[in-house]
Amino acid sequence: MKFIHTADWHLGKIVHGVHMTDDQRHALLQFIEIIEEEKPDAVVIAGDLYDRSVPPTEAVELLDEILYTINVKMKIPIVAISGNHDSAERLSFGSSWYRHSQLYIHGKLTKSCEPVHIKGVNFYCVPYAEPGTVRHVFEDESIHSHQEAMRRITGAIEEKLNPNEPNVLVGHAFVLGGKTSDSERVLSVGGSGCVTADLFDAFDYTALGHLHSPDAIRHQKVYYSGSLLKYSFSEAKQNKSLSIVEMREDGNFEIRYRSLTPKYDMREISGTMEELLDVTFYQNQKVDDYLKITLNDEGSLIDPINRLRQVYPNVLHLERKWDLTDLRRKKSYSSVKDERKSEIDLFETFYQEMTDREFDSQKQELMVSVIEAVKKEEALK
Repeated sequence: MKFIHTADWHLGKIVHGVHMTDDQRHALLQFIEIIEEEKPDAVVIAGDLYDRSVPPTEAVELLDEILYTINVKMKIPIVAISGNHDSAERLSFGSSWYRHSQLYIHGKLTKSCEPVHIKGVNFYCVPYAEPGTVRHVFEDESIHSHQEAMRRITGAIEEKLNPNEPNVLVGHAFVLGGKTSDSERVLSVGGSGCVTADLFDAFDYTALGHLHSPDAIRHQKVYYSGSLLKYSFSEAKQNKSLSIVEMREDGNFEIRYRSLTPKYDMREISGTMEELLDVTFYQNQKVDDYLKITLNDEGSLIDPINRLRQVYPNVLHLERKWDLTDLRRKKSYSSVKDERKSEIDLFETFYQEMTDREFDSQKQELMVSVIEAVKKEEALK
């Protein structure tokens, strides 16, 4: 059977003050087109359908529209779980009667380990839950970390697992060693939010959500689909996609990817103000993309972001190269106290510590004149 693995839609997301709902709709309509072409037997959504527990109205309407199209109009089963951004209770609403149309939404963790059977494949759904919740559900006071919680859950599933059938776990977790991005919410402080990949050894395929890169981890049977869109500039170089999984009766599978083209890409560019506003530079650019711009100019600039937005309307973040470099220098700067050095030597050391720019002869002459003027003024007092 064939299923599509996706996750981390984060409907209702706001990035640098920009509401992403239109961008998400654009991507999800492509998703519908891919479903029409691929004709999968199921769609698996591994958590974080929404970006927050109380999503905006337009996000709820968009999810309703997309799930209705896939499940009712196209008659394709959907297996979905809640993630750490979702409200488990909100997603659980109506789940008991949704099953009649093969819409399987698991919002809250339960002790029951019954799988969803679709075309000979068993899908075990493990919605995101804090260790305290797992401790309460399983009445096990020994559970205090995500690792212990996931071990208890997968252990309970393994007791009923039929190894002669293909078994897929659908979960939302941070697997140890996975690559993170700036838009993911930390599950626990100090690494206790991680789980190890060996906890999923009993499953033929583990469909995970939470980490936003499809390359977040390299494993033979444990996969992240990645997020629907780029939600931070740390994801700028990622290629967002959907995972197409073709599962055989013996549990072996083949996986391939279908890319999603965003309405506006999220990119980083750099240069001087003159370079960036030169028509020969931007005429070959998609100027309405979401941009992080690093300016390489020295000295002061008048209203740089509004000047740039005359050409690049969706500049979301602007920073100065020298400001960043100088800040790093300041953090590591230690005062030089050496009476044998002259005032100009001390200033040159200070200048080199604080900036990456050369202390050339012109700057040296200027500082010599300033120091001499100060000395003369002090002598007259």
